[in-house]
Amino acid sequence: MTMIQEFGPPKVNILLKTLALWFLAIVGWKAKCDIDILLLPKKFVAILAPHTSNWDLIFIMGVIFALGLKFNWFGKEEAFRWPLGGLFKRLGGIPIERSAHKNMVQQTVESIRSREQVIVGITPEGTRSNAKYWKTGFYNIAHQASVPIVFAFLNYARKVGGLGPMMQTTGDIEEDLKVIRSYYKGITAKNPELVGEIAIKPKNGAN
Repeated sequence: MTMIQEFGPPKVNILLKTLALWFLAIVGWKAKCDIDILLLPKKFVAILAPHTSNWDLIFIMGVIFALGLKFNWFGKEEAFRWPLGGLFKRLGGIPIERSAHKNMVQQTVESIRSREQVIVGITPEGTRSNAKYWKTGFYNIAHQASVPIVFAFLNYARKVGGLGPMMQTTGDIEEDLKVIRSYYKGITAKNPELVGEIAIKPKNGAN
């Protein structure tokens, strides 16, 4: 049996990339990447931020696909049944067992470790548009899986989205969050008033 070694992160097919480029052109957006795509690692966690609208997923998928990349997302395994299960997997979906005696972070870490190539896209503000603080699961996943974090963004003020810098976690989450906070400070969300604070949630804090 002949094994073909793949380099770089997972990529989408040319048709999906072309459709994404057309979509961005129609809505007046542009995709950019501050990192040489050829130098991107095979596996990393992508912060998808800021997340304040249901439109964010559509735009970030368009941007990432336009760059020729495919990121993965996680959903409950029931969502991957017929008739949409096959489509979801083609779009990067990975089923998670809700009944397993493991939390989401553990399952995601194991999924990353078991794959040769994977880009895990995570919205730190969760699926809610009014989260006061970022959830730190993305950081714990990257640190435990020993993969870097790439700053993916959507800047509605400039109508541009893409990939920013890459960082390796140090284990000092408070210091690392300062670096992340500094970068996203200049990014304008669709609903700026709903942007969550990039900080560790106080133990007695709401949301």
